[in-house]
Amino acid sequence: MKILITGGAGFIGSHVVRLFVTKYPEYQILNLDALTYAGNLENLRDIEQAPNYRFIKGDIADQAFVNELFAKEEPDAVIHLAAESHVDRSITDPLAFVRTNVLGTVYLLSAAKNLWQPGGYDGHTFYHVSTDEVYGSLDFGPEMFTEETSYDPRSPYSASKASSDHFVRAWHHTYGLPIKLSNCSNNYGPNHFPEKLIPLAIHRLRTGQPVPVYGKGENVRDWLFVKDHATAIDAVFHRGKLGDTYNIGGVNEWQNLKLIQLLCDVVDEKTGQEVGTSRKLIKFVTDRAGHDMRYAIDSSKIMNELGWKPSVTFEQGLSQTVDWYLANQEWLDHVTSGAYQDYNQKQYADR
Repeated sequence: MKILITGGAGFIGSHVVRLFVTKYPEYQILNLDALTYAGNLENLRDIEQAPNYRFIKGDIADQAFVNELFAKEEPDAVIHLAAESHVDRSITDPLAFVRTNVLGTVYLLSAAKNLWQPGGYDGHTFYHVSTDEVYGSLDFGPEMFTEETSYDPRSPYSASKASSDHFVRAWHHTYGLPIKLSNCSNNYGPNHFPEKLIPLAIHRLRTGQPVPVYGKGENVRDWLFVKDHATAIDAVFHRGKLGDTYNIGGVNEWQNLKLIQLLCDVVDEKTGQEVGTSRKLIKFVTDRAGHDMRYAIDSSKIMNELGWKPSVTFEQGLSQTVDWYLANQEWLDHVTSGAYQDYNQKQYADR
């Protein structure tokens, strides 16, 4: 089987690529990434020479490129993770999110349909990876997002992902394209670009800089360890029902302020500081525009139907995450300085 994984040099994508390359040596894995600011080939140094792995540089929002790629490579399946994903960036530049997340997805859908439909869809899958943010915001209480929750996106990012989800389902209902979808909660773990909350906080704590917390830090998110997300994607890809959606969460809600306080204490313990020292660096900043109050994922469907469940508690996953960043300061230095882009250029130039 030849699988095209889009966005495979990014945070979640690199973990999915590594899992599939190592777990399924009989598969051929094509990693398609545009290597924008968040795409980092250093994330995949350990498998870049694997015989069943190949990197392809390209932009999913370039329709001519996408069509040529599908005609040349003839992938049997697509796992689509490539996306602009940072809410703050979507507020300042929403059109970039429309271009990549909406048009890019439609170009991939069209190319897959054109390649697979003439010979029949048997043996093919277009798996679209999305976010819980398409569901909007929850009040505090027992309610959780299920696969039947109505969409109510509140940011340009979540609106672009909601649109892409609708197009994926439209290609299924209109053209019969064999699709699967999943909507995940906030991911954390190794290789996360340090503009997101947890890696940003670790980097700032490491360098003694203030750690920003929006508003009063009351917003709540469900946190999912990225390696658990990769195993969930594996389960959905291989055992999920065509046409179905699966919500993937960590069963793990944390208020932002309490999360940052816990993270401060973990960093203090691991760096030999007196516990409580790092909490002094917490700084409250003006709240994000349209900041959703709470996300919470009901993962019972994927657990009951596919037998998946998180492998670590949040405390265990956070400890592993901090250990990784403290042990990989060169990676973090490269990302924060932009030096990783030199590595990207060298590795791509050599191929």
